[in-house]
Amino acid sequence: MMMVYGMFVFSLSTAAYQDFRRQTQWRNSSLSRIGKRPAIQFLGPGTDRITLAGELYPEFTGGQANLDQLRAMGEQGAAWPLIEGTGRMYGLFTMDSMDEGSDRHFRDGAASHITFSLSLSRIDDDQRERLGTISGAALRAVTGAPS
Repeated sequence: MMMVYGMFVFSLSTAAYQDFRRQTQWRNSSLSRIGKRPAIQFLGPGTDRITLAGELYPEFTGGQANLDQLRAMGEQGAAWPLIEGTGRMYGLFTMDSMDEGSDRHFRDGAASHITFSLSLSRIDDDQRERLGTISGAALRAVTGAPS
C-alpha cells in the first residue's frame, strides 16, 4: 500500500502513482510605509495542494475502474483523510481535479496505457462536516460491489 485516500487504496493493483508533488503556501500581508520597506504580517497557513500522477497498464496494474472509483469520490465533494503507507497523516483533502489520458488501445477500444493526475487540496481538520461518508452508492463505487 502506497497511500490511502478515504477508502481508496493506492497500490500496484489499483492506481500506483509515480510522481508525488506537494505545494504548501503561507499567507502574508504587506502594509506600505513611507521611507521604509513594507511592514509584513503573517496571516496564517495558505493552500496545501498535493498532486499524484501516474501511469496504469491495465494488463498488469489497476485500470479504468480504479479511476472511476476516484471520480465517484470526487463527485461527492467531500473531504477524505490522506494517509501515506508509512503511517504519515497529511490531513483532510478534497479532490480538485483529475486528468486522464490513454493511448495504445486494443481492438475493443480499451486502453493498454492510461495516464492520470489527481489534484487534492487540504481543508482545516476542524471542518468535520465536510468529511466524506460511505453511503451505499459510494461504497459500491469504491469497492466495486454490484448494485
